Amino acid sequence: MMRLILADEAATLALGARLAAGLLTAGGGVVYLYGDLGAGKTTLARGLLRAAGVQGTLRSPTYTLLEPYAAADQRLLHLDLYRLVDPEEVEYLGVRDYPPDSTVWLVEWPQRGLGHLPPADVVVRLQHDGPARLAELEWPSGRVTFDQVTFDIK
Repeated sequence: MMRLILADEAATLALGARLAAGLLTAGGGVVYLYGDLGAGKTTLARGLLRAAGVQGTLRSPTYTLLEPYAAADQRLLHLDLYRLVDPEEVEYLGVRDYPPDSTVWLVEWPQRGLGHLPPADVVVRLQHDGPARLAELEWPSGRVTFDQVTFDIK
């Protein structure tokens, strides 16, 4: 596990960009984003999407639950499962059209989709730490590696 202090929004965006490098090198992967409301999950996702080359408006999928993106040759999928009542609802979102080995998945509130999501390659837990954020990162699958990525987030 790796722990980082993210001093501000810029540091959270930078962490997303660093994660993008490893995921794009792997050609896809699943990122679980845990944290309370306002912990920085969507900000981190925005940093990752921008670094992956997504142009234009980035919509938070709070109400749509799912926002697909394409950048260069990479497909990306941003899910926000906060409003799910039953984990089985994930099946109705059409996620099977996005294989995780060739799509970058960003899943906010993954605990609400348990049993209906692919396993995580990267787990990020964000929490408030005064005005800053504490980020804890894990790579449970070993499929996505970040050896070449520097995590010197300022």
